Formats: sequence, C-alpha cells, structure tokens
Amino acid sequence: MKDRRAFIKKSATLAALSMGGVGAATAGMLHPAQTSADPASTPEPAKAASPKPSRIRIAVQSSPEPTDVNISFYKQMGLNDVVLWTGPDKASAEYYSSRKQLFADHGMEVYGFGDTAVHNSDIIVLNLPGRDAKIEEYKNHLRNLGKAGIHYTTYAHMANGIWDSDERGVARGGASARDFNLNAPNHGRWEQRRFDGPLTHGRKYSRDELWANYEYFIKAVVATAEENKVRIGIHPDDPPVPELGGIPRLFSSFDGYKKAIEIANSPNVGLCLCVGSWMEGGDQLGKDAVGMIDYFGQQKKIFKIHFRNVYSPLPHFIESFVDDGYTDMYKIMQALKRVDFDGVIIPDHIPNMAGGPNVGTAYTIGYMKALLNRVNAEV
Repeated sequence: MKDRRAFIKKSATLAALSMGGVGAATAGMLHPAQTSADPASTPEPAKAASPKPSRIRIAVQSSPEPTDVNISFYKQMGLNDVVLWTGPDKASAEYYSSRKQLFADHGMEVYGFGDTAVHNSDIIVLNLPGRDAKIEEYKNHLRNLGKAGIHYTTYAHMANGIWDSDERGVARGGASARDFNLNAPNHGRWEQRRFDGPLTHGRKYSRDELWANYEYFIKAVVATAEENKVRIGIHPDDPPVPELGGIPRLFSSFDGYKKAIEIANSPNVGLCLCVGSWMEGGDQLGKDAVGMIDYFGQQKKIFKIHFRNVYSPLPHFIESFVDDGYTDMYKIMQALKRVDFDGVIIPDHIPNMAGGPNVGTAYTIGYMKALLNRVNAEV
C-alpha cells in the first residue's frame, strides 16, 4: 500500500510538469491549511515593470513673431515647447513677456530666449573696449528673462563666430549643407559679420588671456543668473578646434568644459550641448557625445540639446540629415534617458531639403519623436 501511494504521488507530479512545467507543478502543491477552492492558493502573476517615461521634451526654434501657419505647423507636429531669439532692439522684459503670453495662448511654453547682441560677443571674449558695458547688457538680459518668468538662455563664447568653408557641401540626395574643411578656404560668421584671414582681430591671443576673460565674465553674471532663476547653457565651439583666426577656443574639449563649469561654481551654469558640434571633433575632444551626456548629465549640468549629425569628423565634415551621419542618434537618445535628462532637444542645422525648410524640420522631428518613443518604451 505504501509503494502504491508513492507511485500515485509521483505520477501526479509528473503529470503537473507535463501540463505546465515547474510552475504548474508547484502551483498544485497546496499548503496543508489550504484547499483548491482557496483563492490564496494560486499566487498572483508577477507584474511586468513599467518603463519610466523620460522628461525629455522635443522643442523647435521659432521666430518670436510666428505666423498662424507656424503655430499650426508646431501643433500638428505635437510640440509644446519653443526656444526663441531676438536682437538688442527688442530685448526687454515687456517683449519677452509678450512672447511668452503669445505662445501660452496656443498651449505652448517658451523654454528659453536668447539675445544675439550678447551671444558670441568678441567684446566679452577678447576684453575689447566696452566690455563692462556689454556685460551689464548681458545681466539686463538675465533680469528681463527673470521678470518674464523664462528660466533658460544659451550663451556661446566664440569671438569670431561659427566657421564654414567657402563652398557649400552636399548631403544625401543632393541637399545643400554646411561644409567645413580645415585645409580649404574658410571663414567665421555671426549675425551680419564675417571673419576672414589668419588673424581675425589683428593679433594672436593666448589661452591664458581667454580663460581670464571667461572667468571675469562668468563671475560677473552668476549672481544675477541665480537671483533671477535663469540657467545659462554654454554652447560648444563650432567647429571644436583649438584655435581659429588667431583666437583660442575654450569649449572644444571635455577638459575645457570641466574647467569652465568649476570656475562658474553655480547650479545655474551648465551646458547647451550641441551634439553635432561635438561630433565634428571626433576622438580629439576627450569624450564623445555619449560620454559628455553621461558625465555632465549625471551632474544635472546639461540644460538643452541641439540634436544633429555630421558625416565625418574633422579635418573635414559636412552636416547630414539626422539619420544619415556617422553617429547612431539612438545612442544619444538612450544616453539622455539614462541620465534622466530634464530639458528640451531641438533640431538644428538641417540640410536644405526639397520643399522648403518646414519639410526638413518635420522630417527631423518625426525621427526624433520615433527615437524618444523607442527609449521610453524600453524597460
């Protein structure tokens, strides 16, 4: 009889395994105090982990005076954030507030606002005559943003602007695109100014001079930024090379950024990381774009991302469509999600796509949204 009971028990266990594996067999083994009618006898299935939505927002750089068509275009793309720029003639608290209200009326938020007159200012970068007045102009820009309730602005520290080769490049499908070749004729530009020649400002400047000028500027404006709750995101040099036109470029390496952030020593000073500018530098900058996001993103020092790509790094690069460069932009979006980036990413420097500028913007944002949806869906 004992052998018969053992045989029956063994047969029941084997039958349970054949119907559902170990889990089914285990489910059939009741606690002595339970019966098969007891709901507690069947364990609840484990709940799948829900992916944590990222705080990344996709924004567009807009005219501060958009048309109805512009607004419809932004809303049809599902965007809720814009970044704006204006010149010195309209850089006032009243104007900033009016732009904030205009976009708010359409359900959109002004994430950041820049003033071109205090961005890429050679007067500040090189300590030219009128530096203190120009710094005061920058501080007024910060105060005006604070009064308007706008809490971010981008700052670039390039004395002779963004540099291009004299000839335009060609992206996929024949699209005209920015091209820069260290070994070809090239020039700097900012607003209506063009910078040519081996010495764009008449002499060669030293790195020590440039660092002293940066320290003077940033320490003069930090308190105003903090008082007005405005964050300053410093844009990389574009292109990120050690020197152009006789002027050193400080924001062309990981070490340069690290030093600049340490000098500022403020929660209100961080990065506007143009990943495209960083890709232009290739392996010469100390960290690649993902490494920059991992390092500064962990410190919550990245405030804004310019999301673009290039075909190859220096000495010669051509700007590409976002999905057609040498960097896998999915890895950029993954890195932003990994550090819990809380800010906006914008399309930037899009090659001239057939059909007009809105076509390229829509194409880029559609690709960005797909990448963001993908990383948000990942556990």
